[in-house]
Amino acid sequence: MQITEKQYYTPEEYLAFEEKADIKSEYINGEIIPMAGGSVNHNQIALNLSTELNFAFKKQDYCIYISDVRLWIESKCIYTYPDVMVIVGDAEFLNNRSDTVINPKVIIEVLSESTQGYDREGKFKAYRTISTFEEYLLIEQTSVNIEHYSKTANKRWSLQEYDEEDNNIIFTSIPFEIAILDLYNKVKFK
Repeated sequence: MQITEKQYYTPEEYLAFEEKADIKSEYINGEIIPMAGGSVNHNQIALNLSTELNFAFKKQDYCIYISDVRLWIESKCIYTYPDVMVIVGDAEFLNNRSDTVINPKVIIEVLSESTQGYDREGKFKAYRTISTFEEYLLIEQTSVNIEHYSKTANKRWSLQEYDEEDNNIIFTSIPFEIAILDLYNKVKFK
């Protein structure tokens, strides 16, 4: 049996790798992890939510970013691509890079089988180290099921769960509300 040695990269090596890569990868404390491809439901949910956010904040001081904009989490040495981010005011970019932000207020992840455990635990723990971060939405793509975390005080978070019996998701850190029917519009469950 042969043991393969893990390869570790510096953040600079990762960024150089990403600029030439055909697929996106996350960077977690020296490791480069290729991202899994998304499903039609995953794409539709992220599109529905980002479209509603963009329209709601069309003439307001909010920036909405989708999964092509990278997030740097300095305290955990992580580069990641959240499905949707909301930034209040101007985006702060890492080292003047136009592809990497550091100041989201709201982060939304559409869950998949392969990432849901990490999205719920490891990523959420890392996201909580971002000083501007106040709200986290985890959306199931195979059924109507949403976990909504809101920061209530330093190191304190509340959880609101939504399912098909609920009507709207009401955000606490931004003036935004979305109907669950609109969030899951055109999503087909098997």
